[in-house]
Amino acid sequence: MPAPSPSVRAAALLALASTLAATGQARAAQAYVSSESGGIAVIDLERMERLPGPVIAGKGPRGLGLTEDGKYLLTANKESGDLSVIDVAAGKEIRRVPIGQNPEFVRVAGDQAFVTYEPGERAGPPGKPGAPTRPRDAGKTDDDKPLPAEIAVVDLRTWRVARTIRSGLETEGIDFSRDARLMLVTNEGDDTVTVYETASGRQLQRLPMPAGSRPRGIRASPDGSRYVVTLESANAFVVLTADDYRVLRTVPTRTGPYGITFDRSGARVFVAAARADTLQVFDGQSYAPLADIAVGKRCWHFSFTPDDARLLVACGRSNAVQVFDARTYQPVQQIDGLPLAWGIVTYPKSIGTIDGSLKPCCGAATDAPP
Repeated sequence: MPAPSPSVRAAALLALASTLAATGQARAAQAYVSSESGGIAVIDLERMERLPGPVIAGKGPRGLGLTEDGKYLLTANKESGDLSVIDVAAGKEIRRVPIGQNPEFVRVAGDQAFVTYEPGERAGPPGKPGAPTRPRDAGKTDDDKPLPAEIAVVDLRTWRVARTIRSGLETEGIDFSRDARLMLVTNEGDDTVTVYETASGRQLQRLPMPAGSRPRGIRASPDGSRYVVTLESANAFVVLTADDYRVLRTVPTRTGPYGITFDRSGARVFVAAARADTLQVFDGQSYAPLADIAVGKRCWHFSFTPDDARLLVACGRSNAVQVFDARTYQPVQQIDGLPLAWGIVTYPKSIGTIDGSLKPCCGAATDAPP
């Protein structure tokens, strides 16, 4: 597959410069990596070096999201059942928002954050760091049936959970339609993809995936015409039409696919086949395999750098972020000392980053501090 054209690369660099100019921030582009047992690591992407010391968030941070202006980093904390709000400039946590049991993903859309958790009711109003969270006694009903997952919708102006959306079992990935009117989520526990109206949370459709396939990652194509969904236990990804959600193709992968994204032009699809220690590359139209990139252990999530030049791969069992050239796929370097690295986001937001590259859908991000 040919490398991205100079015009595509130039467009990416122009977008990066425009974003920095619009926010009035001249700081170097950075990546933020959640480490389930080590807080949040910050990587200077210009020097490709980890900055000293982790940022301490709640217990067991996994999913990450950045507000549109890049001022606040949000982390979903598995063990403490809450959402940390981190002031990026200060490098410290300034608030926690109680969510519920087992928060996992964060997706920011305008002035809202969508946080998956499973299952149970959330606790009281948001608190400062160290505030108690809901009791961890939920998870099953009286007849021992598992409760569905939920998506907490956090208002980023008030830092409160404004509402919750009932989802399927073990909700994993979240993505939005190009106009942000619709939200699609994957539910690995009941092998479905559910479609919601973003503004109301009303479920519109429930799309069955193959039994036992465990859908996990989901990503819309840059032109908004398709979605790709990884099926972890089926060793494949499916391609869905965006208009009626028909399955266009089922594409075999190596073992345990999870994270997935198109590149900026839609010419390539990247899939993290985590159990095969491989990042796979497919043609974005024919879905023919193009390359297999050998990576470390339990590499679930990855991202391009903001200029599209590098791939950053978070490898949990290798306790590292591995860096590759995004055109030649050759290794560039490895940043170690990241125990159980889980998710990765960048600012400015990049293609493939775990919290997506969505333009605001629900109002502009607020400048008010938490």
